[in-house]
Amino acid sequence: MVRGINSRAIKSLEFDKIVEFIVGYCDSDLGKQKALDIVIKKDIEEIERELDLLNEAISFISSYGGISFAFEDIRDYIKKAQIDSVLYNQELLKIKKFLNLVSQIKGYFKNLQESDRFVRLKEYDKKVLPIKNLEKRIENIIISEDEIADDASPMLKALRRQKLSINEKIRATLNSIISTRQKELQEPIITVRQGRYVVPVKQEYRSTFKGIVHDQSSSGATLFIEPMQVVDLNNELRQVELKEKQEIQRILFELSQEVKKYSQILFNDIEIVSELDFIFAKAKYSLKLKAVRPELNTMGYINLKKARHPLINQEVVVPIDIHIGKQFNTLVITGPNTGGKTVTLKTVGLLTLMAMAGLNIPAEEKSQVSIFEEVFVDIGDEQSIEQSLSTFSSHMTNIVSILQKVNKNCLVLLDELGAGTDPIEGAALAMSILDTLHKIGAKTIATTHYSELKQYALKIPGVENASVEFDVETLKPTYKLIISLPGKSNAFEISKRLGLPQQIIENARKYISGEALKFEDIIADVESKRRELEKANHEIAFLKKDVEILKEELEKEKKKLQSERDKILKEAKEKARKIIQEAKFTAEEIIKKIREAEESTQNKDRIIQEVREELKKNLEELEEEVLKPKEAHYSRIPDNLKEGQTVYIVPLDQNGIVLSLPDKSGNVEVQAGILKMTVHISNLRVAEEKEEEEVKKGYSKFVHEKSQSISTSIDVRGKNLDDALLEVEKYIDDAYLAGLKEVTIIHGRGTGVLRTGISQFLRSNKHVKSFRLGKYGEGGDGVTIVELANK
Repeated sequence: MVRGINSRAIKSLEFDKIVEFIVGYCDSDLGKQKALDIVIKKDIEEIERELDLLNEAISFISSYGGISFAFEDIRDYIKKAQIDSVLYNQELLKIKKFLNLVSQIKGYFKNLQESDRFVRLKEYDKKVLPIKNLEKRIENIIISEDEIADDASPMLKALRRQKLSINEKIRATLNSIISTRQKELQEPIITVRQGRYVVPVKQEYRSTFKGIVHDQSSSGATLFIEPMQVVDLNNELRQVELKEKQEIQRILFELSQEVKKYSQILFNDIEIVSELDFIFAKAKYSLKLKAVRPELNTMGYINLKKARHPLINQEVVVPIDIHIGKQFNTLVITGPNTGGKTVTLKTVGLLTLMAMAGLNIPAEEKSQVSIFEEVFVDIGDEQSIEQSLSTFSSHMTNIVSILQKVNKNCLVLLDELGAGTDPIEGAALAMSILDTLHKIGAKTIATTHYSELKQYALKIPGVENASVEFDVETLKPTYKLIISLPGKSNAFEISKRLGLPQQIIENARKYISGEALKFEDIIADVESKRRELEKANHEIAFLKKDVEILKEELEKEKKKLQSERDKILKEAKEKARKIIQEAKFTAEEIIKKIREAEESTQNKDRIIQEVREELKKNLEELEEEVLKPKEAHYSRIPDNLKEGQTVYIVPLDQNGIVLSLPDKSGNVEVQAGILKMTVHISNLRVAEEKEEEEVKKGYSKFVHEKSQSISTSIDVRGKNLDDALLEVEKYIDDAYLAGLKEVTIIHGRGTGVLRTGISQFLRSNKHVKSFRLGKYGEGGDGVTIVELANK
């Protein structure tokens, strides 16, 4: 039974179902019992220690694989040995099986020594104590549930040899009798009656066949007689068998005493293995959930990012972002029925209980959860027929109980506060209850339909509105939580879309007060602006992501070009240095020869000086020519541009390919590497023919690489619409560049949000020629087949 929190919270938040999942991952009955007795703790240090253990176990499984902790409960056998009772074969074999498991765990945990990560698990490793000598003793003595080894003791071995010898003598004697007195026997066989060897003798030979009658057939025609020749041998055999039983009893008692000797170690090992079973079961469940470690605090602050309800199918659940405890302590959530308000309450409450129980939570990294003294819940229809209480009375009875116990260190979750009675009185009561909880300082999240509570949250400091989004176009909730925006009533819009005449809707509006209509219009206006802002943010996020990718690609290209440039310069300078050295050497040789040739000439010094100066001048010109970098020269602004033409882009100092002809303003769309941009024609120059060929080759190489690496399908199941659209937009661009004709977008069936959102995006994408839902065998309406336009 779950301990540490009130049972109503456990049941309402369905924490017991989380426990059932963990129980399912336990291998042993004692491990399962530990899971059932899980404690929701209030001490943050104790919880952090539990989380340390859990996440070390997750890391260990990921690194070294899992192990089975399955074993039978042997505690009763140990207690039996402690009171000097004899343990029999079956009981000793179960103890040996457990000891084998302890040895396996010890071997499994040898991997712990390879890393400094497993501090907590190493503590458990130290506590696991194998008992090798007892394990070996049982293994050598107990062969099966019915058999003990001959070598269990020298006495047993001798008795069994003696027993075998007597059996052989008895059989030899009886075989002799059978062969010489066949006519007196019903059958020539040896059998056993009352533990004695006998032969079947005909009734009429009773007087002549000497021996002891032990049995007869049902007809009386056959007597089973022990011949007098083997009576003494049979007596001797019985005595040996009695001694054998006594020796076996002695051996079993001796083994039982060894179990007694190690009883405390055995009890310790059972406890540790059970705990390890429970810890690794939690780790397996965490891996299944893709859960993360929460950041804990005791300040009442909750900040859940992309939190998922663990009991809803993870492929369809819509993650929520929710926070409370810093800017505000009370959150009022409004929205339509089945819009996700109650799921939001349960997600916050359930993830809080999971964290307090030392479990990871299904959310994004850095999600924060507070440790509370108590979690109070009023969710669902708690009408009590036995007590003859209405729904309202039942809820109010629970709320009264909560108000008597609540303090500032508590979390309170209230579903449909004030419902089930007169709306005016219900709203007034709801506001008063929220006032009381707010003044106490408790962290409160309440859901409601009352518009008065929206206005209340706007007026009171420390109280905040939130709403669950509703898509009027599809008449379906999106399950997305929006904090700081009250929910808008969608009754008129829904009725209009369902076909209710406009004049009835207009007439209905007259019955609503002007202030209420104005308030709803303000909410509608804010909601419209929020959607526009969200769309803009989505576009910004996509562009930012694209820019980051482009920036990364350009950085790589820049580094590559710099490396090539440095290499070319180095080679050129080296070549120039060699040329200069050779030239200097040649010059010196010429001077030497001139001196030799003109030793007798009167103007030799002047001639030599002139030659030297001329050579020096030539060398300097050569040096300057070799070492000076050549600048690229580009001609005029292009007159008649053509699609596919190579041009020099002045601001980028880079060549590119023309994708479209200039518009009325003179803007041209060009592609430079992976970067697409619009450039004014005045910033373009005609590229040289050689460079044009190189650019086209580079572009062709880029497209070829894209077509090699890109898949013909993309899977966006499990993502929210915004993230999915970002990935689909990028994927369509890449597929178009790669020259793909048809691609598949896998979005799943789910609620249809992804399918609808992706369809709307595809309608406006210029690279998309057409699209349709998948047919039978293609994935049905869980996929969209997209035909791309020709490049």
